[in-house]
Amino acid sequence: MAKEKLHAVADGVPQLDDFLCFAVYSANLAFNRLYKPLLEDLNLTYPQYLVLVALADEDNQTVGGLGSKLFLDSSTLTPLLKRMEGVGYLTRQRDPEDERQVRIRLTPEGRRIREAALCFRGGLLMATGLTPAAFAKLREDLVTLRDNLTDAARVKP
Repeated sequence: MAKEKLHAVADGVPQLDDFLCFAVYSANLAFNRLYKPLLEDLNLTYPQYLVLVALADEDNQTVGGLGSKLFLDSSTLTPLLKRMEGVGYLTRQRDPEDERQVRIRLTPEGRRIREAALCFRGGLLMATGLTPAAFAKLREDLVTLRDNLTDAARVKP
């Protein structure tokens, strides 16, 4: 297999496994497959789980601020937040100082679910097969990659 990859690169024709974007994309899919049954037991989707984590880090955020942290636009985030409000995990309320802003807060039930979701983090670390140091380094490298790509996307040609 290694010779095939070298041959493809030598020909100047990269194969699917040669693309970093595919490695990141397929790793994301694998994470989602691992998280899905765990989160379903808590009545959460993966994006909803991320909302709980972000709000536990900093409660009382605006929809725009939360969207920026999660790299989600408001047309994606708002319906997700409405569903989470419907099951009692958070509240949405207009900011009294700026009616244009909607503030998001975790409810006690949202905090309880977030704490329950944290219980499986150790198992997920083990599933990666990485040491804690290698895990931290990979996460750091991926954040750098994400930030560099985000900056590059802002530059107008």
